Amino acid sequence: MALTGRFILLALAGVFPLILFPAGQTALWWCLFLAVVLVADLGLAGSPRKVGLERRIPSSVRLTEECTVELLLTNHGTRRLKAVLRDGWQPSAGAVNPVQRISIPAGERRLLAVRLRPERRGDLLAHHVAVRSLGPLGLAARQLSVPAPARLRVLPPFHAKRHLPSKLHKLRELDGKAAVQIRGAGTEFDSLRDYVRGDDVRSIDWRATARRQAVVVRTWRPERDRRVVIVLDTSRTAAARIDNEPRLDTGIEASLLLAALAERGGDRVDFLAFDRRARATVRSASKGNLLNQLVNAMATVEPELIEADWSQIPAQVHNISSHRSLVVLLTSLDSGSAEESLLPMLAQLTAKHVVVVASVRDPLLEELRAQRGTATEVFRAAAAERALLDRAAITGQIKQLGAEVVDADPHQLPPQLADTYIRLKAAGRL
Repeated sequence: MALTGRFILLALAGVFPLILFPAGQTALWWCLFLAVVLVADLGLAGSPRKVGLERRIPSSVRLTEECTVELLLTNHGTRRLKAVLRDGWQPSAGAVNPVQRISIPAGERRLLAVRLRPERRGDLLAHHVAVRSLGPLGLAARQLSVPAPARLRVLPPFHAKRHLPSKLHKLRELDGKAAVQIRGAGTEFDSLRDYVRGDDVRSIDWRATARRQAVVVRTWRPERDRRVVIVLDTSRTAAARIDNEPRLDTGIEASLLLAALAERGGDRVDFLAFDRRARATVRSASKGNLLNQLVNAMATVEPELIEADWSQIPAQVHNISSHRSLVVLLTSLDSGSAEESLLPMLAQLTAKHVVVVASVRDPLLEELRAQRGTATEVFRAAAAERALLDRAAITGQIKQLGAEVVDADPHQLPPQLADTYIRLKAAGRL
């Protein structure tokens, strides 16, 4: 049972009879009157237990996008149901209109639409719908939480998708689909064409030239069906917020762009979210299914407040691919954790695979380093300079071990990682 504001006002109105007839019996009769009115109002209210409820929710929605959840209510009672309904989504679901008023005659149905604007990715849950059935006088209500479990998966937003057309254009140039064709070690033979000024003389096919009595050159295209293994660090360092976004979310954006680009380039893509054990895994899939599998697997991945065990990565990569592959490690280059576990593992990994280490650089460090107006700012600038120097030292050690490094701001990491993939493919290193 729930009391409304009308009942409170009616109870306060009892002050006037007490002023006119100041006696204990007056208060007693007024309380008796309130009890009778309250019971009568509750008895005439529609029963919330006789409300049938059916949910209609979308299978998924991208973060920052709005979706609509429909509630189909059926009044199985014999009285009109005049009620206030509250859909019990968790706060991060961002329900715009979770509380709505309804009036359903006996035996009829009503369809309600609840708009959601999710504030985080992952699985959002709703366990019940609270129905508060009001009496005809609106003094009190019968309240019941009707079980109505629901789950809505919020997928990563994939803002980096805007870079995909330009990167695909570069891939088409490498693949000979545009005017540019290349020659490089490890590339596949494509076709023959007449020599034009500027062509590399090493690409001349002398046998074909002798047959045609004209200079003919070979054209090449990047090798296809290579393996790209993306390893996303989900340890404690992934929880740090850089430029108002968790490092993990930036890694997800970069992974999605690289995976979409590599798949269009004819390569096979595998994904692994790892700290001390695998949190999500996506193996090579047929075209058209990879991106959908990736966003669903990444949606529920959250940072774990533990140190990453990088010593397991070579074995994990070997389980995915026993052949030479491009291994992309999306992690942190902060001093301490990288020096103790990441660097010792890289020598073993680079002996067999092409390795790229991608990390998010905090743009705040550059800003702090430039501000030296006060003593406090000088100390902050010194700390920022020390952090940048440590980062540069770790980057140099990684390069000495034979791995590539992509160290960029959050918004620049996805396109720069994609450019690194295109460069390696153009050089025939995949």
